[in-house]
Amino acid sequence: KKAHEISVLCDAEVALLVFSHKGKLFEYSTDSCMEKIIERYERYSYAERLQNPDPNPQQNWVMEHNRLKARVELLTTNNRHYMGEGLELLSIKELQSMEQQLDASLKKVRTRKNEVMHESISELQKKEKVIQEQNNILAKQIKEKEKAVQQQAMWEQQNHENNHVPTYYLPQPQLPCLNIGCNGTYNQEEDMRRNELDL
Repeated sequence: KKAHEISVLCDAEVALLVFSHKGKLFEYSTDSCMEKIIERYERYSYAERLQNPDPNPQQNWVMEHNRLKARVELLTTNNRHYMGEGLELLSIKELQSMEQQLDASLKKVRTRKNEVMHESISELQKKEKVIQEQNNILAKQIKEKEKAVQQQAMWEQQNHENNHVPTYYLPQPQLPCLNIGCNGTYNQEEDMRRNELDL
């Protein structure tokens, strides 16, 4: 309650960490989340230490250890809260703040998921296009091969037909002449002419 009053009166961001005697952690922060306030404090604190070095480094190490320990415990507690554990200790304002953070994170997750899905779909479409082009090339090669085989078969068939001409298309050999005074070959046409003259 006092921390809230200070934040309102001073118009300041306030973060409060309280450890019970049993070591249980209680925290309070203004509208900004606890992690942002602590990170902001660390930046200013680190810059201040650089300008004004601590004359007692041993004590500084102890404080640094305690600070890191508190930060680890805070992150562990917040992680449990984000997992839905230990919510009964949170106020309505803390629950609303956590809900807003989860909604913002969920939007980022969904946006990134959609980007990954679109990238994956685009990559698959590119692969599909490449495969389709390869299929078209193969189909063209197959058609050309089939056409060449058909032409080869037709050429072989024509060549086979030309080599097997029927005997009635071949010129008949002249028969030998058995008559005395012939020139040695029998000419059927001359014999037919002589028969006509005799008639």
